Amino acid sequence: MTTTPRPRLIATDLDGTLLCSGGTVSERTAAALDAAERAGIQVVFVTGRPPRWMQQVSGHIGGHGVAICSNGGAVVDVRRGELLETFPLRAADALAVVDALKAELPGTAFAFEYPGGFAREPEYTVVMWESDKEHPVAPAAELLADGRVDGLFKLLAKHPDLEPDVFLSRAREAAGQLAEITRSSPIALLEISAPGVTKASTLARWCREQGIDRSEVVAFGDMPNDLEMLAWAGRSYAVANAHPEVLAAVAQHTVSNEHDGVAAVIETLL
Repeated sequence: MTTTPRPRLIATDLDGTLLCSGGTVSERTAAALDAAERAGIQVVFVTGRPPRWMQQVSGHIGGHGVAICSNGGAVVDVRRGELLETFPLRAADALAVVDALKAELPGTAFAFEYPGGFAREPEYTVVMWESDKEHPVAPAAELLADGRVDGLFKLLAKHPDLEPDVFLSRAREAAGQLAEITRSSPIALLEISAPGVTKASTLARWCREQGIDRSEVVAFGDMPNDLEMLAWAGRSYAVANAHPEVLAAVAQHTVSNEHDGVAAVIETLL
């Protein structure tokens, strides 16, 4: 018999993968993450979440304190609340995406993640934890032209009627040559980054800086925005509740996020 070498880094998505519904970390998962760190395995959260949504998991971030957010658009020191690096989408490219999607998919509304926070168009409905926070509200062209969203590292596009996968497919046809377009939400909400910027590209950069080869990385995910990372890592797992495209693309599966699928694999690795 041969044994599988222990990895040097675990890269895991958060919502729908590591976290339970409600965005919590179970006791079993917290213990598994702690055990991995104590065994010398670095754990890196690689998420579509913006930096401002990371405090909820700051207690489980590990010794390095760093997370890759916004689908690779930002690297964040969670404990200090500091942006370490961003990979911005040029304003001209963002405006071209906005124009293309508004022309091809009428009703699409946009929001912006940038170093200063969050901004949106008036038609873009906010979730409850953003609604009570002050932020710029104006047409996309105006926000991009006057520099209020300078350093934009993720553009969000929401549609009121389209089925999510249809929205993704049609958006890629209309503007896929201009930017990276993906999704992770159960609603018709797209996440758009600069060309070449994905979870995989920023994770690969982090690993190079740490002297870690891709063969030493184990990754976990559940949605289309995880596909590049899952393909890049030496070993990858899809949780049982993953999107059908992810389940089909990834050979190794684990149980769902509600049943601590990431923890189950970590326990085996240790």
